[in-house]
Amino acid sequence: MSHQRMVRVNELLKREIADALFRVMNESGFDLTAVTVTGVEVGSDLRTAVVRVSIRDHRAERGDMLKRLYRHRGEIQEILHRHVILKYTPRLSFELDESIEKGDRVLHILHKMENAGELGAGGAGGSPAT
Repeated sequence: MSHQRMVRVNELLKREIADALFRVMNESGFDLTAVTVTGVEVGSDLRTAVVRVSIRDHRAERGDMLKRLYRHRGEIQEILHRHVILKYTPRLSFELDESIEKGDRVLHILHKMENAGELGAGGAGGSPAT
């Protein structure tokens, strides 16, 4: 399968899975607003897909939240089967993606440095152009 088609399939599944989460994850105590589907990577045979999710502000409960996602995996796959026409409906696995949190930390550090006057007017470590 071409690279372009794989990119389109990944993006389509990402949108559909994010939409399916709102339909399926209605458990009490599950903060769906903290969950973001950051990416999907479908295997070359279209039989498996790794769904990367970011969970913000729930550091202690992340493991439990991932387990809850796994419990509803079958329902999410059923929704995909109904809405996305592929040769196979991929078997989903969920993986925690901490890249957004890491980016927030870097931005926070840069903001603190900027306020403390450690960054010059020209940006990160450089002097302004003349």
